[in-house]
Amino acid sequence: MTSAEILKRIPELRALVVGDICLDRWCRYDPRLAEPSRETGIDRVAVIAAETTPGAGGTVANNLAALGCGKVSVLGVVGDDGHGYELRAALEKRGIDQSLLVTAPGATFTYTKLLNTYTDVEDLGRIDYLSFPPPPEVAEEVIRRLVESAPNYDCVLIADQMETAAGGVVTAAVRDALAVLSQNCPGLLIWVDSRMRIEQFRGVTIKPNEREADEACERMGVARGQYRALLETTGAPMLMVTHGGDGVTIYRDAEESRVQTRKVENPIDICGAGDSFSAGAALALCAGATPEEAARFAHLVTSVTIMKLGTGTASPNEVLAAEKSLTA
Repeated sequence: MTSAEILKRIPELRALVVGDICLDRWCRYDPRLAEPSRETGIDRVAVIAAETTPGAGGTVANNLAALGCGKVSVLGVVGDDGHGYELRAALEKRGIDQSLLVTAPGATFTYTKLLNTYTDVEDLGRIDYLSFPPPPEVAEEVIRRLVESAPNYDCVLIADQMETAAGGVVTAAVRDALAVLSQNCPGLLIWVDSRMRIEQFRGVTIKPNEREADEACERMGVARGQYRALLETTGAPMLMVTHGGDGVTIYRDAEESRVQTRKVENPIDICGAGDSFSAGAALALCAGATPEEAARFAHLVTSVTIMKLGTGTASPNEVLAAEKSLTA
């Protein structure tokens, strides 16, 4: 299946992103305006401009929408604060359905990134507003909405981004609900990307990068690189391990294949590369592509996004141009 054929079918698809939907705040600061605070004597960080975009699972949703997916929805928890308002506005601006978001007391998961206005480099520490597993009544509402809405979509993409031991929206109860959904809805693609807990999912397609897969193997008590053990432990119908610009390894039952990709030289920003890969691969699979064709298509999407500052997206025309460039 060609990229053009995949792109032609994407507008017919419906995708739901579930999990940690956060706000990215890109703040430009002017180092020349740093002055010591009168109260503390500590130099201020003088922010002179800010842009907001959906982040984490929101980055996956951005990429789905940019590729022309017919309907993109997000399901997660948003705080009743200003950042929550900004996140909803950023989603609405991109045509992403937010009707499934659950509002809860507390802060919205937010990454505040500080970029030097003269260099375009993020050279100061990021300020994170972390969220933790929601209270029981909110967690139950998330699961209720997941179970009721998931069958209305062609694919459900899980964004388990929170890098704390407690985790975020994707709790053990959510993982259990996904395992049941995978049994009750065999035609539904459930695609999981989890930074710290990929081995805890059951019966769903999983996509770790090489580092995440190796760390999962260590937590399981097997040697790094023993990815088939990860496939068998999770009962996943498919496991895709990405190796940066060095291709993708695909595991299915007794099958194993390696999709070689052409490495992009001198990428501008690899932030969000895994999210753009997930969006491209999941849509390609739903469009009818084989896993190998889906991996190649996703690589094309990623080859576009890593040449943009921040968590960039790829349009259909940019994907086709990238294919022409990489195969020239």
